[in-house]
Amino acid sequence: MTKKFLSAILIAGLFLSGCGAEKNSAPVEVSQEKVFATIEDDAGRNIVLEKKPERIVVTSAGFLEPLHAVGAEVVGRPDSKNQMPDWAKNLASVGAVYQIDTERLLACAPDLVVVNKGMNEKLLPVLEENKIPALVVELKTFDDVKRGLKIFSAVSGNTQAGEKIIRDMDEAIKDIVERVPKKNLRVAILHSTAQGLTVQLDGSIAGSIVKMFGWENVAAGMTPLEKNPDAAPYSMETLAEQNPEIIFVTSMGDADEIKSNMMKAIESNDAWQAIGAVKNNRLYFLPQDLFLLSPGLRYPDAVKKMAELIYPEIFSAKN
Repeated sequence: MTKKFLSAILIAGLFLSGCGAEKNSAPVEVSQEKVFATIEDDAGRNIVLEKKPERIVVTSAGFLEPLHAVGAEVVGRPDSKNQMPDWAKNLASVGAVYQIDTERLLACAPDLVVVNKGMNEKLLPVLEENKIPALVVELKTFDDVKRGLKIFSAVSGNTQAGEKIIRDMDEAIKDIVERVPKKNLRVAILHSTAQGLTVQLDGSIAGSIVKMFGWENVAAGMTPLEKNPDAAPYSMETLAEQNPEIIFVTSMGDADEIKSNMMKAIESNDAWQAIGAVKNNRLYFLPQDLFLLSPGLRYPDAVKKMAELIYPEIFSAKN
């Protein structure tokens, strides 16, 4: 081993120990002469990859399509009912997205793990201990998806593919937004689960799309929940005061059952009947495959779905 290489290892070791575990992935010995990529992830950490990753494990199914589109090699993924492309069904499972099985993850022998921000960071110490680099990525809003594509393009080394996908999505969304009448609409976004209702803020998927159209999210400015910065507590009294013209509903769980239960609650409560959106039959349930988890490369589809619910005459099959 040359003195030059020993020096490089010492420098890398000092850098990693100075930043701490929260700032870095697995401590990797890096020669200053050549690395494949240095990537800043969505946790603000600079991750150095010595070589192109060939065995990637993801902790969110939403990462699968964007990685595949730029030519990255994925060998392991979590279980998912909503976002499992056919080509990924036979890949090794690492368990449920909310409870990744570390033994199954490590059995995949990954040379990179893509961790879902806000959900799976607890895996980072285990990955660091096993000297496995990890990137923390968030794919929620459209800006998140575009930034994620740039990160994944750096991982695959195919930056041109990522740039083209971003360009195409930008153009598709611009076309949809330009076809919608320039009219301010007062919109509420509710999220329904078996545990009850919450209100979605601008940082949610649906909230970010409402913002694209220039509509007003009546919940903007509300105090978010402690463990969810993109949602606020639901209050029938507050919703009645806000009196939105449009109500969108996202859901988690059995979509048909949630819709049935919610419609029964609305029909039996006079307070609901006084809200403009309900009186004018402008309450819309958004599909889970586009609005529960990030639509990823299907963001233009999510934008169009919201637009066509409000303006079906513009986005009918004939148009």
